[in-house]
Amino acid sequence: MKPPVDPVKVQLIDAILDYVAFDGWSQPAFEAAIADVGIDKAHAQTLFPRGAVDLAILYHQRGDDEMAAAMAQADLSEMRYSEKVAHAIWLRLEAITDKETVRHGTVLFALPHMAPDGAKLIWGTADRIWTVLGDTSDDINWYSKRATLSAVYSSVVLFWLGDMSEDHSATRAFIGRRIDNVMNFEKFKARVNNNPALKPITDPLSRMLGMIKAPNRIPDVDLPGMWRGDT
Repeated sequence: MKPPVDPVKVQLIDAILDYVAFDGWSQPAFEAAIADVGIDKAHAQTLFPRGAVDLAILYHQRGDDEMAAAMAQADLSEMRYSEKVAHAIWLRLEAITDKETVRHGTVLFALPHMAPDGAKLIWGTADRIWTVLGDTSDDINWYSKRATLSAVYSSVVLFWLGDMSEDHSATRAFIGRRIDNVMNFEKFKARVNNNPALKPITDPLSRMLGMIKAPNRIPDVDLPGMWRGDT
């Protein structure tokens, strides 16, 4: 269980959202949020060394938390597995308060020096969804599932940003199509893994990845655990 969230962090993330739509995830937006909350700038800089960038990361992580909490409360008993994945993606979108906030975040993490952070955030969302769904894979499947879902989620967000349909019905349909693609890929992958002729290739690779995988960990390095209350 995560420790209690620093209330100052909560106040700052809520405050900056009023400015992101106009100023993006920028230093002016960060300083405006600090002024609104009324805390010492040095203290805010200690909590978020990279300023608005760290707040953008926190905002994304909070959305993952909200999705996981909503999934825990959802009745999934009548859903097929593909429907559960689609529902998790939809709940993750519902955790977003404003499209402009996400649009500016997409621009921020598309910058070359920010791309690694953006990739880790998307991977973290995919990992969180599979974890919530009870994924217990510990071999190459652990990576392939998260890599595939990362691509799906990224494409869904981009589609959703431009979706003007009522109640985002077009986005729901798009999610369904992408999940169907994933399920077809999983079936193909299962046939490959079960093919005796390919066992000399697939088995050693699965064992190698299983040995180096750390459970619930994003590849390379972890993101700053700000939402976990770390400073």
